[in-house]
Amino acid sequence: MNAVEIEEAISQLAEQPFDPAGFPFAFLEAFGNKETTLKKLRAGASNKSDVGGVLQTSNIHIKVCAEGQVTQTLSALKASPASTKAKAKFILATDGVALEAEDMASGETIACDYPDFPNHFGFFLSLAGISTVQQIRENAFDIRATGRLNRLYVELLKTNPDWGTTERRPDMNHFMARLIFCFFAEDTDIFNGTGLFTATIDQMSERDAANTHEVIGEIFRAMNTSIKDRASAKLPRWADGFPYVNGGLFSGSTDVPRFTKIARSYLIHIGHLDWQQINPDIFGSMIQAVADDEERGALGMHYTSVPNILKVLNPLFLDDLREKLEEAGDSPQKLLNLRKRMAKIRVFDPACGSGNFLVIAYKAMREIEAEINKRRNEPDRRTDIPLTNFRGIELRDFPAEIARLALIIAEFQCDMLYRGQKEALAEFLPLDAQNWITCGNALRLDWLSICPSTGTGVKHHADDLFHTPLDQAQIDFENEGGETYICGNPPYLGSTWQSTEQKEDLGRIFDGRTKSWKSLDYVAGWFMKAVDFGMHTESSAAFVSTNSICQGQQVPILWPLIFKTGHEIAFAHTSFKWANLASHNAGVTVAIIGISNHAGKMRQLFSIADDGGLIAKEAENINAYLVAVQNVSVVKAVQPVSETPEMLRGNMPYDGGNLLLSADDVKSLGLSSAQHDRFIRRIYGSAEFIRGLERYCLWIEDEHLEEAMQIAPIRKRIEGVRDMRLASRDKSANEMAARAHQMREMHIGAHQTIAMPCVSSENRGFLPVGLLDNRSTVTNLAFALYDAPLWNMALIASRLHLVWIATVCGKLKTDFRYSNTLGWNTFPVPTLTEKNKADLTRCAEDILLAREAHFPATIADLYDPKNMPADLRAAHDRNDEVLERIYIGRRFKNDTERLEKLFEMYTKMTAKKGAA
Repeated sequence: MNAVEIEEAISQLAEQPFDPAGFPFAFLEAFGNKETTLKKLRAGASNKSDVGGVLQTSNIHIKVCAEGQVTQTLSALKASPASTKAKAKFILATDGVALEAEDMASGETIACDYPDFPNHFGFFLSLAGISTVQQIRENAFDIRATGRLNRLYVELLKTNPDWGTTERRPDMNHFMARLIFCFFAEDTDIFNGTGLFTATIDQMSERDAANTHEVIGEIFRAMNTSIKDRASAKLPRWADGFPYVNGGLFSGSTDVPRFTKIARSYLIHIGHLDWQQINPDIFGSMIQAVADDEERGALGMHYTSVPNILKVLNPLFLDDLREKLEEAGDSPQKLLNLRKRMAKIRVFDPACGSGNFLVIAYKAMREIEAEINKRRNEPDRRTDIPLTNFRGIELRDFPAEIARLALIIAEFQCDMLYRGQKEALAEFLPLDAQNWITCGNALRLDWLSICPSTGTGVKHHADDLFHTPLDQAQIDFENEGGETYICGNPPYLGSTWQSTEQKEDLGRIFDGRTKSWKSLDYVAGWFMKAVDFGMHTESSAAFVSTNSICQGQQVPILWPLIFKTGHEIAFAHTSFKWANLASHNAGVTVAIIGISNHAGKMRQLFSIADDGGLIAKEAENINAYLVAVQNVSVVKAVQPVSETPEMLRGNMPYDGGNLLLSADDVKSLGLSSAQHDRFIRRIYGSAEFIRGLERYCLWIEDEHLEEAMQIAPIRKRIEGVRDMRLASRDKSANEMAARAHQMREMHIGAHQTIAMPCVSSENRGFLPVGLLDNRSTVTNLAFALYDAPLWNMALIASRLHLVWIATVCGKLKTDFRYSNTLGWNTFPVPTLTEKNKADLTRCAEDILLAREAHFPATIADLYDPKNMPADLRAAHDRNDEVLERIYIGRRFKNDTERLEKLFEMYTKMTAKKGAA
């Protein structure tokens, strides 16, 4: 269950008559417990309570008590030995009148009237496995409002199916935007009187909802009618009390979908929520899901946390503004100059969705401006920061409309906070009719037409026109018309998943610049458009992006084009999970990359330490792999740059299914023991190696061909291979028909083979390298080191090698994609002493022994992140400890530090080879 579903279930529970016996089980059901689990608790089989309550192990201890005994009961639950033994996360006591609960880990408590406990649903969300609890608790209203609006939306579409068609969906979405504005306006005195909108509908529409649409339509018409036109408009007296709103929100059709009795009830309930609590930072991205059939199934997961957005905005420009505020101190002159600068700053999100980035940027700038006004003793001053400086492009109409509405709400809330209610209300209506959010395809629009190239502006403004500063440092600001900061979270979409239209979008941008653009992620288009924009006006850009554009083959395609324009990476945040409100904190792995053609001497690189902390460092350069070393592109190498053995791709069967055999196929050949030993080998590709699948192959040396041809089933298979190869249009395949008894390659270790699958899940913390005997070989879906010393396995099994592969080889979908020429041959290894090799050999042996101890568990079983055996994890930790001490004499702090060392070594090694 997601947060919205839980909130709805809890609210329904609170609205029902209190059932003392059933409450604990209904409460647990609301948090996603299955009926089988509840049945065991009801029967007492899994109920561990020692005080007559309901205790679910590792979750919660609940007790319903006599009226007036809630506090004492909670104390008893806390003192209960069973609560401690069962590791209860929460304790909860209620008498149906009041409710109290405590988080056993933090000691935080809640106490409220029983009907109000849904307001605290976020307190208990870890019971449902949701880890983004703090963000939800801070935005509980947005969760609740989203759920209610979703129910209304779905109900209206049932009654008005034509409003759900492609032609009328924009009307439906526009109607929802109008409703949101009305709910907010009636709770913030924008409408003269609290609850005016909801109360009017309640009073003037019939209980059976027959005329609800007409009542709402008249209200909307009133808000689109100026005061001077009111008399001629002949509005009903009850609608005439609504103010003139304008701003395009209520212009056009006043058509309203028809309501059922249920839909009318939903509307009234939504209106009774306290809409003053709306948080435009995130509300837009959540309500966006309501209007999208595909996204509605994930309702409640559409949330971009403010801390994550600030990872983009702070280093892009907000940190600089705050530093300038600190430097200004109480100097009226410097404060004024900073305020003038801020008034000209434009924030542009060319993939703005419902406006999260723009809203947060606006609120942060208003906070800085308010501090300036306070220091200048101008607390009631009207803002100099226009909403029209916060511009966006969004492909879909509804999010674009919600983005504009979210900014309007944010402006009003900031005016209320910094100037007071009277001033905020006096200047709020009518709304500005300008539209600064453009609906369209950002990759096909001219960004300079939406954010034109800046002109010239004042260089200095003094409080006193007759005063010239004696200290030149006071003239600390020069602004040629203002800066533009481009930001956002564009769609990622790897090349495999792009539609024909999206391919055409990239083609329009990259055709003529590079022939390899078809393998780029979709987000690359935004980076290139931002670079083109920066060539015409002063700007910097930062996007949340898939980390794949900084990995593998995308690096030499995209980044030379960017660097060639004079743009550099000004700051970056290496890979982290961009989380949402989904259960278990689901999210995609991303990087944040800021680019500028005036980046300055020092760059900022942020990364996550192995212990989970944030590391921030300054660097003279950040390369395209997001490593603080000089720019370099890792290219395929025919031979290893280090003193390591040659790695080969496995054997390509090219057999039409005739040389590869299942266990049953082998039995059907009817071979003798000697023939089996001579002609059959175990063979592994990625799936066979990782999942333990059983597969064999015909292995026929030339000297044994005559004997093999005497065995009819084998002869038939060889003839099948020959026919398949001769029928091919591939000339090389035709030539291979002459040796139809063999695969294209015939590599096998005389003693042993170190095997590495071509593809491995990104969820594994280690690459699944392994050791095969001399009776086994690999297909072309794996790589092999034939008869190489075992210490090479320790290298491949290390965290160092994994981060190198993930960075320079890139990924196939979301999985690690291994390469011998790009990954192994380029991997920098220091010169190893015999002791180093002996230590690493022992580490590899320990890993193999730990795996063997859990036979018959497969690689997939053993390297499941949640179930990896402790002894195997310990063996890998020892391996990393030994290897990293060989590199730098200690463990690395994190992957960023690992990559810095590897790139430094790679640059030196390739320079030496180049010189040689």
